[in-house]
Amino acid sequence: MSDSGAVLPWLVIRQDDNGNRYRVGRYATKDEAQKIADSLDDHGHQQLYSVERIGTPAL
Repeated sequence: MSDSGAVLPWLVIRQDDNGNRYRVGRYATKDEAQKIADSLDDHGHQQLYSVERIGTPAL
């Protein structure tokens, strides 16, 4: 079975100091995405990591 049909509606987004946003990864559950975002935040960099659902407008 391949991953091509997997549903991965949760994104981890990185925003840098200039407001540029980049997709870090896609995940099946919000909890999984939040764990990744939290672990990246723990590295102490200046970027902001957030979790968003595909199709949901960013605030």
